[in-house]
Amino acid sequence: MLHRMQDTRFDLLVIGHGIVGLAHALKGAQAGLRVGVLDRDVRANGASIRNFGFVTVTGQGAPDTWRRARHARDVWADVAPKAGIPVIHRGTLMAARRPEAVAVIEEFAAGPMGEGCTVLRPGALPDPLRQDGAVRAALHSPHELRVESRDAIPKLRAWMAAALGVTFMPQRVALSVSTGRVETPQGTLHADRIAVCPGTDLVSLFPDAFAKRQVTLCKLHMLRLADPGWRLPAAVMSDLGLHRYRGYHGCPSLPALRAELARDQQLHLDNGVHLIVVQSADGSLVVGDSHHYDPTPDPFQPEAVDALILDEYAKVLGAPPPVIDRWIGVYPSGPEDAFFEEVAPGVMLVSVTSGTGASTAFGLAADVFTTWGLPA
Repeated sequence: MLHRMQDTRFDLLVIGHGIVGLAHALKGAQAGLRVGVLDRDVRANGASIRNFGFVTVTGQGAPDTWRRARHARDVWADVAPKAGIPVIHRGTLMAARRPEAVAVIEEFAAGPMGEGCTVLRPGALPDPLRQDGAVRAALHSPHELRVESRDAIPKLRAWMAAALGVTFMPQRVALSVSTGRVETPQGTLHADRIAVCPGTDLVSLFPDAFAKRQVTLCKLHMLRLADPGWRLPAAVMSDLGLHRYRGYHGCPSLPALRAELARDQQLHLDNGVHLIVVQSADGSLVVGDSHHYDPTPDPFQPEAVDALILDEYAKVLGAPPPVIDRWIGVYPSGPEDAFFEEVAPGVMLVSVTSGTGASTAFGLAADVFTTWGLPA
């Protein structure tokens, strides 16, 4: 729905049209609210489109992030066909290269968060995982799904406008927010409830809330590789992901794995490298990533860091095909996976601070609506 200048009053105003903002707008529209969404940009151009499109469930931290991811996965599964968004593949293969990693995935699979997961042994490992002994086992999770973010976000927005009547106001910046009011250069907007979802802008609105939570920004390297000639049965991760994802942190064997990683791959750890590989409809692979933290991340992509990512790829999947595209992603990062805070009556500040927006935003929005006493 195109914005008409006379539309100044809404039941819900959302500031930010990335995935977190869209999640709140979707919940509002489904609850029968009149929803408006404003953003300084014409379209989403940040973390929401620069990621894997990988809705990760298994390995998310308990209880809240794991719960939100399961809810978000179900929402994606529901809205994707309605919005014309293909689900390209499903599930995850966590490839274990070390005996210590095998122990971690066995422990995880035996626990409550491992429900539905299976440990695959040599002889049962699916292609294209290496079959020469480099991969000792793999944890298969059926719970994930993958969309192409750079296409999915615009399609989701277009469907919400056409089918749900959400009003989008691009190139309209929120100068200030208070109970019931959003001041913009084009005039004042009014709403009973306001969700502030500012993405990587930690300073324009309610900067004290971000500062007290020690939120900074994280830069990550992303690569697209040419079609390797095979098809992934699921997204692929590896030992470094067991170190990084909080859902595995209670496994008794994890300290031993971390000690091995520090001996063998300290440079990978220093650059926050872990492996995620997903496949696009055209056969190309999206591969990442790395993690470097700074309030103002630089825009550069050193080849040495990309080489570390491709090194881990080779250990799990063999020689990588040529790199055909590179880009930088940036997202808010803090000690919590996410937070929401009522910064004024009827005004909720919402942020995913762990790079899990695609995986959890719909679940986070449900928690916000529950707090507001609205249908989630």
